[in-house]
Amino acid sequence: MNLTILSRSPDIYTTRRIMEAGASRGHNVRVLDPLRCEMHLDGKRAHLFYERAELPATDVVVPRIATSIAPYGLSVLNQFELRGTPVLNGSGAIATARNKMRCLQLLAAHGIPIPSTVMASTASDLRAMVALVGGVPVLVKVLHGNDRQGVMVCQSLQSMESALEALIGLGHTLLIQRYVLDRKGRDIRALVVGGAVVAAARRRPKMNKLARTLVRGAKLDRVELAPEFQAMAVEAARIVGLEVAAVDMLDLTDGPRIFEVNASPGLKELEEVSHADLAEEIVLHAERAAIPVNGTRRKKRRPVERSPDRAR
Repeated sequence: MNLTILSRSPDIYTTRRIMEAGASRGHNVRVLDPLRCEMHLDGKRAHLFYERAELPATDVVVPRIATSIAPYGLSVLNQFELRGTPVLNGSGAIATARNKMRCLQLLAAHGIPIPSTVMASTASDLRAMVALVGGVPVLVKVLHGNDRQGVMVCQSLQSMESALEALIGLGHTLLIQRYVLDRKGRDIRALVVGGAVVAAARRRPKMNKLARTLVRGAKLDRVELAPEFQAMAVEAARIVGLEVAAVDMLDLTDGPRIFEVNASPGLKELEEVSHADLAEEIVLHAERAAIPVNGTRRKKRRPVERSPDRAR
């Protein structure tokens, strides 16, 4: 199988791990930097070039589109889709997941429980926004251009206002969510691949610190998810349209609450805590998506819920 990974660099941990997993299963793996791809449409075919040389056909594409290059990277991915190439996460689904409020709106419209959330284009009245979601603690996301975001968990109004002082008046969009946790003070990240949970971890994020993601700086512990949590994570990924996704949930007494779905999850922390070969899980799913049977693609296998104990 010819497996193509869209990524800025083969040295990125997740990209490298998928390369290794693909090579270990005997596949031809290549990494293409989306910014070095050129596209051409003539009304008949969708042509793709890499550094001005036309790209040969590939069996499947695994996108690892960085947020900093999302507009161009997603256009490249869509060009592969126009050529009929199977992709693990389509451009439309990734764009939906990157638009945090739109993603929550989609989940809520399909009956998925989410935490109380508000969104505003100014930080001028943070206290009123926090009151709307039920008070602290809250999860604050500062959304920038090019889909980039900063994230922090704040336990008090004072810590939140202090952390955001430099951002007030700059016109950034703010998304604030109720962040009530169980008594252990942790949330859950579940990795979904091909309609099954292959790994999960509880996280204890650093409070009041602006970070790129909640994973950075967080303490993670492996956890085996209850069937209800697994089903919720799988359904959230399906609604957004993602084959590979990290689903972040609050663990509450009345059940899980989905607060984010990530379309390009990193594998490093989850592989370390789960002791599972998660890159191989992605490659195995790529094989199912890519292998032709009698001139047609195989039907997707029925999702099977698996506990992290069964992940390899």
